[in-house]
Parts: sequence; C-alpha cells; structure tokens
Amino acid sequence: MSDDLDDLKDLMQAATPQADPARKVENLALAQKNFDDLQGSTDDMRQTSVRPPKGLFRGVIHMFANFPLRGALVSSTAIVAVAMIAVFPMTQSERVSNGPLGGLTSLTGGAPEAEPVAQSAPMVEPVIVEEAAEISLDAVEMRARPSPQPVAKAAPRALMPAIAADPVIIAPEIDTETFANADDNPLKVTAEEPVSTFSIDVDTASYAVVRNSLMSGRLPPAEAVRVEEMINYFPYDYAAPDAGKAFRPTVSVTGTPWNGGTQLVHIALQGAQVTDRPPLNLVFLIDTSGSMNQANKLPLLKQSFRLMLGQLRPEDEVSIVTYAGSAGRVLDPTPASERAKILAALDALDAGGSTAGQAGLQQAYATAAEMAEDGQVSRVILATDGDFNVGLSDPEALKDYIADKRDSGTYLSVLGFGRGNLDDATMQALAQNGNGTAAYIDTLSEAQKVLVDQLSGALFPIADDVKIQVEWNPAAVAEYRLIGYETRALKREDFNNDKVDAGDIGAGHQVTAIYEVTPVGSDARLTDPLRYGAAPVGGDPSELGFLRLRHKAPGADESQLIETPILADMGGISADARFGIAIAGFGQILRGSDLMGDWSIQDAEALATETRGADPYGYRQEAIGLMRLANSLSERVE
Repeated sequence: MSDDLDDLKDLMQAATPQADPARKVENLALAQKNFDDLQGSTDDMRQTSVRPPKGLFRGVIHMFANFPLRGALVSSTAIVAVAMIAVFPMTQSERVSNGPLGGLTSLTGGAPEAEPVAQSAPMVEPVIVEEAAEISLDAVEMRARPSPQPVAKAAPRALMPAIAADPVIIAPEIDTETFANADDNPLKVTAEEPVSTFSIDVDTASYAVVRNSLMSGRLPPAEAVRVEEMINYFPYDYAAPDAGKAFRPTVSVTGTPWNGGTQLVHIALQGAQVTDRPPLNLVFLIDTSGSMNQANKLPLLKQSFRLMLGQLRPEDEVSIVTYAGSAGRVLDPTPASERAKILAALDALDAGGSTAGQAGLQQAYATAAEMAEDGQVSRVILATDGDFNVGLSDPEALKDYIADKRDSGTYLSVLGFGRGNLDDATMQALAQNGNGTAAYIDTLSEAQKVLVDQLSGALFPIADDVKIQVEWNPAAVAEYRLIGYETRALKREDFNNDKVDAGDIGAGHQVTAIYEVTPVGSDARLTDPLRYGAAPVGGDPSELGFLRLRHKAPGADESQLIETPILADMGGISADARFGIAIAGFGQILRGSDLMGDWSIQDAEALATETRGADPYGYRQEAIGLMRLANSLSERVE
C-alpha cells in the first residue's frame, strides 16, 4: 500500500505547476505591503511565539509518513479530490468570485464583498497559489471546511453543485468621532453680569461636517454644530477697512426673526486684503497612518494639495513631513517652481501604521525653523483625520505643546479628512493654540474653496490675538446671550492681558458675531428682576452697549484697542447680514436650542432664500438645499 501511496504523491508532483521564483518575490512583497496597510489605528496585537506552518502539504506529507494504514486509506479520497482540481485548475475570475475568502485576495490586496447565502452545507474550496516551497506540493493550498458527509469523488468545477459557505457577518466600523463643543451660551442678566468676552474664530470645519452628515442622509450630531463656524463659512459684502488698518468693525441692530420681543446685535469684522505678500514657507505635515487608507482621506488629500500648489509663487518653498508608526521628512525644502518634484513626493505616499502625531509635529516644527528667514511667513499645514494614538494624544497635552511652539512664529493650520474616526476635538485644540485655522475637506470643491479661493486668508495673517468684549447697558438691555463661540469664551480679565492667546484674522477674512438682547420692559424677558437687588444703573438708554476690540500686529507683543458704542438706532442691516442670521437660526435648530420658539427650518430656509443675493460660487444655494434636506430628515425621525 505504501507503494501505491508513493505513486499517488508522484502523480501529484507531476501534475502540479512549478513555482515561479520571480512571482514568489513579487507576491510576498505585495502581501507584506497589504499587511502593513491594515495596521491603522487599531490596538497592537498581543505578541505570541506560535508561528503558522509554512505549507499545508508539508504537514500532510509528514502525516502520511507516520500514519497507520487504516487512516491512510480513509484519507486517500481527499487526495484524489485535490489531484482532480490540480488537473482542472480554476481561472482567475473563478477564484476571485468563489466565496468571501476565495481567490488570490491575500496577494492582490482586495476581495469582493460576499452576499450571505442561507445554505448550511459547506464545500471544499481548493485555491491555487504560488508559494516559496522546497517541494512543488506547496504550490497548491487547499482550504477545507468540515462537511457533513465525506467527499467520495471530486468532479470538474463546472459540474460541481453550487454549495455556498456559511454567511459571513461583517462587523460595522466603530464610530469614534469626538467634537470640540460645549453647552449653549446661557442667557445672562445684564444687571448681574454686564460684560461678555470671547476670542474671534474664523474656522469653517463645523459647516463642512454638517453638510457631509446631511448629504449622507443623516442629521449631524448636535455637538458637531458650532454656529459661529456655520455663519463664518460664507463670504459677505462687509465694508472694507481704511488704508493701513488691519480690519474694520460694522455694527447693526435688527429685530429677531424667531422672537419678536428681542433684538439681534450683528457685529461684523472685515479684514484687509494683501496685495504684496511675503514669501511663504510651507511644511505639509501629512498623516499616513492606516486609518488614512480610504478614498476620502489620503487620496483626496493628495488631490487637494495638488490644487494648492498651483497658487504658490516661485519664491515660496515646500517641504513634506509624514507620520505613521514614526515620523520622517520625505521632501526637503523645495522651491514651489519645482512642481514635478513636489507632486512626485506626494504621489508616492501610502497609508499604513499607527499614528505618531507627536513625532510628526516635532519634525514639522524643526523643518519650519530650518526654512524660516526674516520677512517670510512660515506655516505648518497638518492634514489628518485627527486620530493620534502614539505619543501625545490628549487634547490638553497637545494644547500645551503647541502653545510652547507658537512663540517661534510658525503658524499651524489643520485640515480634517474623512468621517468615522474624525477627532475634531484634537484638531480644534491644535488649530486654536497654534495661531491657525481648522477646516474640514470632504470634497474637491471644498478643497478649492479653502486652498485656492481663500488661500490668502488661510495662510497670511494680518491680525493676531483678536478679542471682542461687549459691555451691555443695564438701563437698556435686560438680558443677552451670545450665539455660538462656546469654545472661545474668555474671562473678563483676559481681554487686557496680552499674554492670553486668541484667534487670528487672515488677509480678507470676515468674522461675524451675533448677540440676542432683550430690551428693558420687553414681554420677552425670561428672568424676573431680583426682589432685593439694586435698581439698574446705566447711561443713555439709547446706547445698548459698548464694543471693544483688541488685536496685535503679526509678531507684535502689545495689542491695539478699538472702541465704538452700540446704539439702539443702528439700523440699516443689509440683506447680506440677514443671510448670516438665517444660518444662525438654522444652526441653533440643529443644536436643539430651546430658545427658538416656533421658528422652524422652513422659516430659516425662507429667510435664506429671500436674502441669498449674489452667490457666484453657489455656496448659499447649497445651504438652502441643505435646509430642505435637514427638514425632510427631521420629519423622518419624528
């Protein structure tokens, strides 16, 4: 019997194709690459000393060498089945389509999604692969699943019955998104707390996240909605500053559309344009961790930076630093005129590994310091999904680290990509403390807006540490609340302290802040006067409040002060500003504010449609469409 068995093994060896050494090297390299790509932000696997066998048939041969005669007879039918498959090999397309794990998926890096079939009798699925082996039997790998009955005879694949494997249940990706936000600003009694202080914000990330959620068919998480970022997403026709001034404030007062007994105080800042900008040093700090291996992450990032390169001048310089398991500089400082070299470095980037954000930041700041020269602007642009899991990963720790680095004069901006594990809280901590801005890019159109149309505002600062403080007159205003800016609140004493960091305004940037105020004597007042409190003491009732602004020239240590009264008759609010009010109402509804009365998304849509005005890029019409979509989604979930 042993002679028959030897004859059968010889037959198997003769029928098996010989391994191709060149193909072997190629397949092993590709398999290693696919393994690295799948590491991502998941926890490290526990170390083990158990190693898988190098070949299935090496073990089979060893088994036959020590197998009793009866066992060899029982096993011979399986060997015949394998021999038949070796004689009638499957085509590549058959292997790829054969079940959820069939085909050369481990070598090609992808597998088609399987549709579960509710049949319980599994089949023996042989798969031809090329593998490094000392004997040619290792060129055939057979995956055998338990069968209720032994396979007595194998037929050519075209004649075999279509017996499906057990259904494969794919676990959904875990949503680990975190957003930087706080509870709505409370309604404050003017007589008790007349002063409101906050830092300006020109970020737009929240609006893009809201849009992405709605376009995906779901309402955004309430904590993802920052009303000020929704308002500041749109361009407005505000009055330009006088020559030599960094920006100009414009104040208007109008009735509140959602509450007839209150008024809105609309504060607008228009930054000066830059006509003769200095040379720019850019360090692209790119997250290449495994979590970035999605179409709306690293590939979109590459396309976005490609758009931006077209806006740079020959005297500008670009460097690229990446971080995954470790950080490294993949492009030394290179003149922007060498576009092909920069694009080649971008195109060569792949995703894989964990997320060593701290090491990447350190390398990026060191590169920026190397590039810096007097009279130039240096900026690190961090592009990430925010998933920091190696080194500093706590937003507070990152905040302290970035605060120490901003004094070097290097600005930090953050671009977010992708959903599902978007760490908005970390991105906000970095941008707010790095004297930069945060934006979220979910489409190439958004990249065009942020990195092309508004490039000057995103990269060239004209005013640092801009703070707003309003003192309300208790003789005219009974209550007030600031709409938005919850994460930008400052202490009253921070306003005059030039060591306290605040937001920055870039060239041409616009900033809008809106207060809702309740006049003294209005039926809309929600709080009762104190029984034992002193009577409000104020100045002229026609003066609602007093506006103070502080800002520094870029690189300066001392701030400048701007002051102007807020008068009750400051009417003449433009349709342009009223569009911003419609967006403010929409944002508050999405946050679930209980101070909107019966005002609805339809009301916000009507006001936005009425005040849409000039809309050359279609941003406002898009917002109106999002309002309609949000209204439909709201009705669906109720």
